[in-house]
Amino acid sequence: MSTVVPPTAASVAPSADPASAGGERRETIVILDFGSQTAQLIARRVRDAGVFSLLVAPSTPLSKIAALKPAGIILSGGPSSVYEAGSPRCDPGIFDLGVPVLGICYGMQLACQLLGGAVDRASHREFGRAGIDIADRSDLFHALPEKTTVWMSHGDQVHAAPSMFQVLASTPTCPLAAVRMIDPAASRRFYGVQFHPEVTHTPQGFTILQNFLYEICKCSGAWRMSDYVSSAVEHVRRQVGSDHVICGLSGGVDSSVVAALLHRAIGKQLTCIFVDTGLLRKGERALVETTFRDHFHIDLRVIDARAQFMADLAGITDPQEKRRRIGHRFIDVFQQATRASADLVNAKWLAQGTLYPDVIESGHGHAGTAAGIKLHHNVGGLPEKMDFKLLEPLRDLFKDEVRKLGEVLGLPEKIIWRHPFPGPGLAVRIIGEVTEPQLEILRECDQIVLEEIETAGLYRATSQVFAVLLPVKSVGVMGDGRTYDSVVAIRAVTTEDFMSADWSRLPHDVLARMSSRIINEVRGVNRVVYDISSKPPATIEWE
Repeated sequence: MSTVVPPTAASVAPSADPASAGGERRETIVILDFGSQTAQLIARRVRDAGVFSLLVAPSTPLSKIAALKPAGIILSGGPSSVYEAGSPRCDPGIFDLGVPVLGICYGMQLACQLLGGAVDRASHREFGRAGIDIADRSDLFHALPEKTTVWMSHGDQVHAAPSMFQVLASTPTCPLAAVRMIDPAASRRFYGVQFHPEVTHTPQGFTILQNFLYEICKCSGAWRMSDYVSSAVEHVRRQVGSDHVICGLSGGVDSSVVAALLHRAIGKQLTCIFVDTGLLRKGERALVETTFRDHFHIDLRVIDARAQFMADLAGITDPQEKRRRIGHRFIDVFQQATRASADLVNAKWLAQGTLYPDVIESGHGHAGTAAGIKLHHNVGGLPEKMDFKLLEPLRDLFKDEVRKLGEVLGLPEKIIWRHPFPGPGLAVRIIGEVTEPQLEILRECDQIVLEEIETAGLYRATSQVFAVLLPVKSVGVMGDGRTYDSVVAIRAVTTEDFMSADWSRLPHDVLARMSSRIINEVRGVNRVVYDISSKPPATIEWE
């Protein structure tokens, strides 16, 4: 079972000890996030290994890091160069806390620089898979072969290692691909790797991280998902107190797990609001009402705001602006709902199903240096001023971890394993301006795609499958007559964490049935194409 962590240091009350659950201290790996797109993958891999992990900003005071009593510290990668002015740094005192430190990519370069080494632009950049030769297999590379493949992504490298450093591995163009420094007199133990062990493209990467956790940090691996539930419930109760909470419920797994978690934590202090934006899948509203009001007996209010959302989107083609307007309108709807209801007028909190991929793609990571890939309506698309304080108990989790949390909370399988649906809805699956006729076309196409995936028994084998309406028309022939109609793209991906994804190799007969049904059953479409792009370089959604 994958394991998860409670909210990060940035959102935990100063008096809280996030490394404790039920009064018992847990062994903790502290991860300093220097802005890498894969920083949370490190935390996720550590949790997969059964060890509690906590992401913190590199500017976190040394005293606060020491107070967590970490079993080890990991320095993440990042997009900066350590020799640039303003690049993120940490207190060099972390090397004197008496615990092992592992630096990854930028983290290795920064540590080597702080410890007296030299870092500069590499004469040969390395991006992608690379073969390394392992010279020392005693601890970090325990049980690994002498040669293995790793994933590199760097334009800088360490050119001169500090004194007392040993080379553990190298590549033809990177002599210091992995290093170790042990100084018993100063109680310093540092390990650095220029590659990324956290990504699946490094086949032995998980073993390397396990070696750091168990061979070097001597962790026991006792952290489990059930620990998250108890600590998250305790944290929510402490954070909310006696206040009332509004939960934006969409019917997807993220908001559903938030609702179930909050219901367990605060009971009748929770009211869920489902907003019909007019941008939903076919039958979505009825499904949500039946599931949550009738089955879970949660206080659910349904608001029809289709006219407002469509008015906001009129004439808008830029995807970032779409997301921004949708995010603002959601907040307006929630605020109007609370002001109009006597029992909700004092609601102080808005709970959302925000996940870490939403946060980091919007450039809101712990380091504040992550590249902004796209605004998410519930992160970068929120207005600066609103009546609510945000409550985001899943903010540091990946999709698969949320599903496992849903299982622990007892949610039904049909909710837990629903494919993700973006908060902005079909607005970001219609490329260009959103209109009612386009929405009707896309709803029918999307319904056909999902029906065929389910009929073929591929729903659980795929992570996300949907249709996209493209802003182009193509010439076709129907009934011996010329047509000039819309083009629909089918997108299907497989992924574990939604930070990276590969396109699904759907059987040709399944794709053929989708195409035939869409063209025959949906008026206005005469061509269907299949998206074979992975993430990266593409994103999963088209906008």
